[in-house]
Amino acid sequence: MMKEIYIIGGMNEETYQAFTDRMLATAEEVASVYHPGKLWITLTESPPPLVSIIPFKRGKLAAFSLLRKEGEGKECSLLTSMAGFRFASRVEEAIPVNYARNWPCGTVTPGICMLTLFRSRKDISQDVFIDRWHNSHTPLSLRIHPLWHYNRNVVTAPLGSGESGWDGIVEEHFKMRKDLLNPFRFFGNPLVILPRMIEVYHDTNSFLDYKTIEPWLVREYHIS
Repeated sequence: MMKEIYIIGGMNEETYQAFTDRMLATAEEVASVYHPGKLWITLTESPPPLVSIIPFKRGKLAAFSLLRKEGEGKECSLLTSMAGFRFASRVEEAIPVNYARNWPCGTVTPGICMLTLFRSRKDISQDVFIDRWHNSHTPLSLRIHPLWHYNRNVVTAPLGSGESGWDGIVEEHFKMRKDLLNPFRFFGNPLVILPRMIEVYHDTNSFLDYKTIEPWLVREYHIS
């Protein structure tokens, strides 16, 4: 199975509820038209906190993830032609830590998720980018943050027209909202929080372009 991710932005005039309804209705239509082996969506259901140590993007965004058979066809034109389409790509997925899903399709995944889009630093090679991301940053994240599910995606090929230059897409899930939004849960107790924040910053800055990183506060729905 190959994996594809489609990134869709919301319209300024849409409410968060209208955006959520439109994205979920679109996901159901994608499932009925393309019959992917698996389909899930992460999307912004509400604005992020006004104050946060994580620089969440404001606005609306959805990421459609599809698992499809090799050679099953071209990109999902229903998504690439819709209002707000930003970019789509085939990706190479890894799940270093995985939840055991016991909730039905169509219902929201418990907890909260941070969806992050990012580009590689321009002054390092692709091999260095992958090595630092997979062999340094991933173990660091698993050691420091209370991750419940970690879906890591390397962009391998663009699909259709859209924004270029994106290299990584990550979905990090937490069992409880406070595990992500409370800095003493996300980084640790007062004795370790500052050194851990510095460590994470330097590690992250070693492989991605910090100026263009996009972290989004999202919820997840499995559709099929």
